[in-house]
Amino acid sequence: MRVIAGQAKGRKLRMVPGESTRPITDRAKEALFSILGAWVEETRVLDLFGGTGGVGIECLSRGARWVDFVELNRKALDTIRANVGHCGFAERAALLLGDGFAHLQRYAGEPYDLIFVAPPQYQGLWSRALALVDGRPQLLARGGSVVVQIHPREEVPVALAQLVEYDRRRYGSVLLLFYAAAADLAEEEAEEEAEEEPLLLGERP
Repeated sequence: MRVIAGQAKGRKLRMVPGESTRPITDRAKEALFSILGAWVEETRVLDLFGGTGGVGIECLSRGARWVDFVELNRKALDTIRANVGHCGFAERAALLLGDGFAHLQRYAGEPYDLIFVAPPQYQGLWSRALALVDGRPQLLARGGSVVVQIHPREEVPVALAQLVEYDRRRYGSVLLLFYAAAADLAEEEAEEEAEEEPLLLGERP
């Protein structure tokens, strides 16, 4: 696994020993950042189930201002620390050993622009994490997004009050689900409609 683009492009990342993590495939990661584009610059990011740290590090490489990596597995956190240091991003990242759900419940800092959720498979953790973010809207900055990475077979309905799915992409065994606050999406839609309204006769552009 390597960093695809940006400041640390081409840097090889260590893998976590064993089979406790499921790194995002290069194809899915390329697609994810093709969708996010330059929006990642100057964002504050939460890589909730850090694993190897591949997504958070890619964000840093592409100009993210800060990334919090949260990981319960000590070996995985050690791997993230090594990868962050190898890429030269130690001063723009925090590595937090602990439970991701506890972090979502107690976090009271600056809201995140991007929350990436890619927990261990087939344990129902992704839907629980998404529901927690939905229940604490202060976690997500205005205009922010939550991206979930799961196997397509893991998908189940999730009752949400604040968040709305606005996109989804499948790449083999990887399904990426994109969520944002309903109010933000409604505001964006209204702005787009206003821009598309034709000028009335006699109006000047």
